[in-house]
Amino acid sequence: MRYPSFTFTLPDWLMNYSPHETSFPEIESRMRLVIELSRLNVVHETGGPFGAAIFDMNSHRLLAPGVNIVVPARCSILHAEIVAIMTAQRMVGHFTLGSDPAVDYEMVVSTEPCAMCFGAIPWSGIRRLTCGARREDAERIGFDEGPKPVNWVESLESRGISVVRDVCREQAAAVLQIYHESDGIIYNTQQSYN
Repeated sequence: MRYPSFTFTLPDWLMNYSPHETSFPEIESRMRLVIELSRLNVVHETGGPFGAAIFDMNSHRLLAPGVNIVVPARCSILHAEIVAIMTAQRMVGHFTLGSDPAVDYEMVVSTEPCAMCFGAIPWSGIRRLTCGARREDAERIGFDEGPKPVNWVESLESRGISVVRDVCREQAAAVLQIYHESDGIIYNTQQSYN
């Protein structure tokens, strides 16, 4: 018996958000794009209500989008942040986005990172994390965000990663609520599945 190979496919609709010349100079414009990714993921039923994207901090151009594909890929680690990191690192051809000292990258996420994604951020090479909805917004609809340090923001900042929170929080939390109202799967290990 052989072990399976590991591949995942991004939703077809996400190809409309490939790297391009459009700049997103305002933090709110970058967040609105990410919230739209999370909303479209719900509308197209291609995964959970979470979006992420990595931007070049100098040009504010999109490097890589990411959406949550846990359920369709049958893989618990394919959160939007992880998908965005994996895609971005392939785009730059290196295991860290910090490989080129002339370019800094920002990750924009529709919801604050869960425990797993928080753990991946320091090794990703990003220099700034911008968050929309808060942990409690995701937990309110049933997601388990896992154990994360109470001082998680200070922890990242001590590693040279600045953190901005609550950007367009109401709009980001509204997508979570849409997912909840559409009976989207809440994929926690504490739940039983058929």
